Amino acid sequence: MIILFVIIEFLCGSLMFSYWLGRAVKIDLRLVGDGNPGAFNLWHATGYKLGLLGIASDFLKGYMPLVILVHWNFVSGMALVPVAIAPVLGHAFSPFVDMRGGKAITVSFGVWSAISGFEISLVYAIILAILLIIVKLTNWNRPIGTDTDGFMVVAGMITLSIYIFLRAYPVQWLMLSILNSLVLLFTNRIKLYRFFKQIIVKEQN
Repeated sequence: MIILFVIIEFLCGSLMFSYWLGRAVKIDLRLVGDGNPGAFNLWHATGYKLGLLGIASDFLKGYMPLVILVHWNFVSGMALVPVAIAPVLGHAFSPFVDMRGGKAITVSFGVWSAISGFEISLVYAIILAILLIIVKLTNWNRPIGTDTDGFMVVAGMITLSIYIFLRAYPVQWLMLSILNSLVLLFTNRIKLYRFFKQIIVKEQN
């Protein structure tokens, strides 16, 4: 049954609603901005209306199927790890866009909201808000680029893993957060490379 749940969750995560919403208004998100076929690129490309719809869709595909499985005790314990990471992987490696999906940020919020009753997703949001404030203060209010956004997303999830470890939450939550960090690290690898390259160049100058 666990394998079936993993397949279902992966397929749910692989549904690229934001990309399809963009195509509905004749915009290929893979040709816009950083080429990310996810909700935030949809927002930048089409405006807040479709952007919000894309965010809601990406969140719900991570939240709804999983919260049902957790609420009705279909999955628990260590079995939660492969089932919960599946929609994140589905979004990041969607077969509907040639295995080149989105950054998997919003769907991650959905997953954590489902398994923790919104507690851990709220902590992650607070961590990202604190990182944003720090970046703004150290950047002297200059515009924050997408590379910095990518760094904050990954650093935030790693920080969340440390938080989960220190608070002695269930070990399956810690394992899930580590896997989630690795997925975000992969999907943001180009942004991270550019981010650290800029820092090295500044240090050399």
